[in-house]
Amino acid sequence: MDEVTVIGGGLAGCEAAWMLARQGVPVNLVEMRPVRSTEVHRTGNLAELVCSNSLKAISTERAPGLLKEELRLLGSLLLQAADETQVPAGGALAVDRERFSQAVEERIEGHPGIRIERSEVTELPDAGLTILATGPHTSQALQEELRRVVPFGTLRFFDAVSPIVSADSIDMGVVFEASRYEKGDAAYLNCPLDEEEYGRFHEALIAAESVTLQHEGISHFEGCLPIEEIASRSKDALRYGPMKPVGLRDPRTGRRPHAIVQLRMENREGTMFNMVGFQTGLRWGEQERVFRLIPGLEGAEFLRYGVMHKNVFLDAPRLLDPWMRLRAMPHILVAGQLSGVEGYMESAASGLYCGLVAAALAEGQSPPALPPETLIASLMRQISTSESHDFQPMNSSFGLLPSLSDGPRNKKLRREVMVQRALAAMERFATEHGLRRDPRTL
Repeated sequence: MDEVTVIGGGLAGCEAAWMLARQGVPVNLVEMRPVRSTEVHRTGNLAELVCSNSLKAISTERAPGLLKEELRLLGSLLLQAADETQVPAGGALAVDRERFSQAVEERIEGHPGIRIERSEVTELPDAGLTILATGPHTSQALQEELRRVVPFGTLRFFDAVSPIVSADSIDMGVVFEASRYEKGDAAYLNCPLDEEEYGRFHEALIAAESVTLQHEGISHFEGCLPIEEIASRSKDALRYGPMKPVGLRDPRTGRRPHAIVQLRMENREGTMFNMVGFQTGLRWGEQERVFRLIPGLEGAEFLRYGVMHKNVFLDAPRLLDPWMRLRAMPHILVAGQLSGVEGYMESAASGLYCGLVAAALAEGQSPPALPPETLIASLMRQISTSESHDFQPMNSSFGLLPSLSDGPRNKKLRREVMVQRALAAMERFATEHGLRRDPRTL
């Protein structure tokens, strides 16, 4: 059997390589780091998380939770690693970034069916089954190659990363530990702001100087707006967004704060905390000045400043077929955020799906069809068939699932039925295709 090439060792690439290898298909996984790095990566490790260490909700009451359960049923490598390296995050699944990427890399390196090549790919192969999973930080050379190949070019948007502060620089006499609505462990540190403090912070934030963006005509992605962009829309926009105080009470006052800033544990030792939802393009000196106005962070030591970076993705509905193959080059499948999904687990799902498709194609078979009532199938269907004239990256959402022909009218109960329908269908699929259990992963 011919070897399948996977270009990109991020979340999608690793999941695709793992699925291929589980199916007995030999894999050449090509990752350019550390030979060539990106604006935001810090190591040469496979599956390095960049923007956040949170993989979102665990509960199937939310779409990201359902997505995780479907991935578990299909034997996801990344969820195995996440479970082993989990850090407290209330109702979310968050990981120790360094341990997570190490766990993934150890499994990939240890699989006899996967060969790892460290080099930069600057040209798309003319033949040979290939999965392109270079992510939103695709190298400039490969971007130029894509522009040459695809008739509609690439779409681009700017994304941003949140700051990380040292735990021992947080004033623990001001912040309080809690998760919203007391769900799960008290996994977040919460910096409470009263109305006056919030007003002072808001004024400083909208007046602060940002890094000048040199790329005209490129807009922010609505799902990951810089904190200063949100603040500029209205005085209360932050209080209904990343600084919303709902579900929290300050134990010192017994009341809900006017606004809060949440800090989430970044590593298992609890020595670093991420400012949740505080992705930003402010100049570094401005970040120190403005963010130290937040109660509890007056003496904050910034271990990583927020930064802006350019994300790249394809106009998937016009460029990809339902199997995620480039219409212009059908031997190339596109996985991960480059394909138009948004989010860590969505990227993993895309990679896993492309691995399933490529494994079948490598054996000269038609790819198996995922059950249409599942979230993974719905997500792939959406990005390949959307009729939007302004296609934007897509997160997992209950709105993607096929509607029920009948059932309860209550929204919560209907979602429960849809979740059970999806999981039952995916369990049947995984069993039929021998994906429920792989001895090499134990």
